[in-house]
This record gives sequence, structure tokens and C-alpha cells, in this order.
Amino acid sequence: AAWGQPDVLVAGEPDAAGDPVLDEVRDRLRAGAPGLAVEYVALEGAPSALLPELGSDAQLLVLGSRGRGGFASLLLGSNGMAAARDAECPVVVVPRPGRDVQEELPAEPGPRVVVGLDVDSPDDATLAFAFAEAAWRGARLQVIAAYPWPLQSWVAAGEIVPPVIDRDEVEQETRTLAEGFLAPHLKDRPGLRADVLALPGDAAGLLVSASKDAALVVVGRHRRRLLAPARMIGSVTQAVLLHAAAPIAVVPPSPPQE
Repeated sequence: AAWGQPDVLVAGEPDAAGDPVLDEVRDRLRAGAPGLAVEYVALEGAPSALLPELGSDAQLLVLGSRGRGGFASLLLGSNGMAAARDAECPVVVVPRPGRDVQEELPAEPGPRVVVGLDVDSPDDATLAFAFAEAAWRGARLQVIAAYPWPLQSWVAAGEIVPPVIDRDEVEQETRTLAEGFLAPHLKDRPGLRADVLALPGDAAGLLVSASKDAALVVVGRHRRRLLAPARMIGSVTQAVLLHAAAPIAVVPPSPPQE
């Protein structure tokens, strides 16, 4: 638990004894995970600064989502968004129960981990995390590879030329590229099943649709760029954080190759 005025960090750690929030957490963990080694720490300062800092030497940071007013099931608090954007380790955000998904993608019964794959800019760290989670959970991996359709060519103001590329060709190329990126991970985990869904449309909407009854949705975070050196979540990841019905894992990008 982190308390304090926004943007003000207070040196030192307060006494965690008697904190009602930590007392409730202790009671729940004691009943649900007996024998688990747990360290309880209360910190003072701005949560948006403290939470990402905690991820500097952690393997995983897990947060709950929070909202305000009538949009409690849709909104993620600024602290959670800051952690997902800035933490050095993967961040899992657990939404409040009851998030409704308007359109669902058909899925087989059984445990399922969903991962988004941008075939134009794949990130190996995101795929590695998704494969590891699916293996640990004994789940199959559902890979969502979206492609834009219909394609449009602009030749002059107000003029649109219909695409000469066949949609089936675009879908097959997207699937082929996705399967190529998955191949090294499947080689390391031969018993894991990975299903590629190459689908037209918006990647965020497809991932949200696939989140219904999923164990986890895995998305990547944008790399820093020369003209945009600040860390960015990205519009797809942000939309998934706000609307997915399953826990969402946001994975930092792979280190740039030199």
C-alpha cells in the first residue's frame, strides 16, 4: 500500500503494523495460500512513482484495476497505467469482475492464454512471456495477428482506388509471418499448442473479444524511439487494459540489438 500526497516522496518506510489494508491482505493470503512466504511492506509516497520503481528488481508486478463512478468496470487508475508504462518487469493488471465483452471470438473450452502479435513489428519478449505463461498454466496459446482490411490506395483528394490485392492472400501472408515468429518458441516447447488467428480489423478490438474466459491476455509495450524517447504504452495496449475481461500482462520490449 502506498500513501502520500501526489508527486511527493517521503524518505523511509512507515510502520506496517496496524495498517488495516495490510491486515486484510494478510488474512486473505493466510487463508488462500498457507505456507507461502510473504513480505509485507508499507511505503509512503506517490504510487505512480513507487510502483514502477518496485518493478526494477522484480520478475512480475501484479496490480488490481480501479475505476470511478459508473465506469468502475472500464477504467484503469492512473497508478496502474503508470506502472504498466514504466516498470522494468512485466506488469499484470487484474480487472474487476463483471467486465462485459460485447463481441466474443469463438474459442474451444479449456485454459487459454491470448497474445497479440504485430507481424510488422514483432517483439520476442512478449512472445516468450506468453509461451512461458501458457506452459506454466497447461494452457493453449491463442495468437491474434490482425491485418488491416479493406486496403485503400489514395491517388488524389477524394479518390480511392479499390485494392488489387486479394484478401485471402493478405490473410495467408499474415498467417505465414506469424507462424515464422512462433517457430523458435514452439521448438523450445514442443508439447505446447499455439493457434494462429489471422483476422481482419482492429487489433485492440480483436484482443478484447478474445479476452472473454481467457486465463490471461499478453500484450507488448512500445519501444522507445529516437524522436519519442519517453516510454509509451501504445494505443492497442491501452485499449486492452481498459476493456479486456481477463487479466492483462504488459511486457516491456526486448532490449535493442546493437
